[in-house]
Amino acid sequence: MPTRPTLSILDLAPVSAGMSRHDALAASTRLAVRADELGYHRYWMAEHHSSETFMSSATSLLLGHLAEHTSRIRLGSGGVMLPNHAPLMVAEYYGTLATLYGDRFDLGLGRAPGTGPATARALRRGGAELREFTADVAELAQYLGHVASDDEDTAAAQARFVNPELAALDRVRALPGEGTRVPLWMLGSSTGGAQVAAVLGLPFSFASHFAPAQMSEALAIYRAHFASDAPTAQVEAPRVMAGVNVLVAPSDEEAKYLYSTAIQLQAAIRTGTAGPLQPPTDDLDAVLDPRLSALLISTRSISAVGSPATVVEYLEKFAAEFEVDELITATYTFDPAMRIRSYELLAEAWQN
Repeated sequence: MPTRPTLSILDLAPVSAGMSRHDALAASTRLAVRADELGYHRYWMAEHHSSETFMSSATSLLLGHLAEHTSRIRLGSGGVMLPNHAPLMVAEYYGTLATLYGDRFDLGLGRAPGTGPATARALRRGGAELREFTADVAELAQYLGHVASDDEDTAAAQARFVNPELAALDRVRALPGEGTRVPLWMLGSSTGGAQVAAVLGLPFSFASHFAPAQMSEALAIYRAHFASDAPTAQVEAPRVMAGVNVLVAPSDEEAKYLYSTAIQLQAAIRTGTAGPLQPPTDDLDAVLDPRLSALLISTRSISAVGSPATVVEYLEKFAAEFEVDELITATYTFDPAMRIRSYELLAEAWQN
């Protein structure tokens, strides 16, 4: 049997109706502890702001908390929306985590705001154009020690990526952070992220769990133009992670019932009415606008929902079709205990 891709977890610290925000963060902590015990490779948290649904606005703080409660699993951002932050500050935050807890952290970097326009302005959000974003990633890489500022052999190559206005960058130091070489990943839901990942030689995580439309095109661009000789390169060859919505239950029927919470969430996000997760229902037609059905099909197509055997079969076929090296799974259930159970069932089935 071919080697199965590595399994990881993406968490946004969701809040269910009737649950406090503290309880939501406590539920994420319990999931991370269990994921560590079950052998999952990574546990990433995604940056979102001004959200009544997700409590993952301060990812570096949450990851430091999880590091205190876990011992093996890699922890990371899935991702840090870099235009919302100064690269130096990101290097300091994640460099501090690496200094405290060692080589257990990843920096997944994205361009999206992770919020609405008003909150983006409040964040003093910078430019997200590909050229400026690419320069910010290269600046961050230098702070962390991925690009040696005093190495003449890399200076010319570095100039291809970093804005000439940053010529004095070698006089700025991220302390702690300098030399920690926290691994960088590029996140994307379109061909833009694929281009940046390729030119910088970074591993690429595609958001197929919510935006699968451009996946084939994006992966083709990434693999065709991957620059292993870039001064920022993290890997010698293209490495792909893909997102999948997953919900595992003892039976297909129960899994589909529990997954109705996630479908309600998708509908609420589409209509700008997102709030706490809602209880599962046997009658989605009673709670959803029928006009959303066509829109939701595309997202649900990258969803593995069912018994352990059903989910494993889907994930194996998906991974083989797109030749992915790693699967990062997102699970939403109204009851946090059902989310942990889903990951327990998946881990057991995947290891058999």
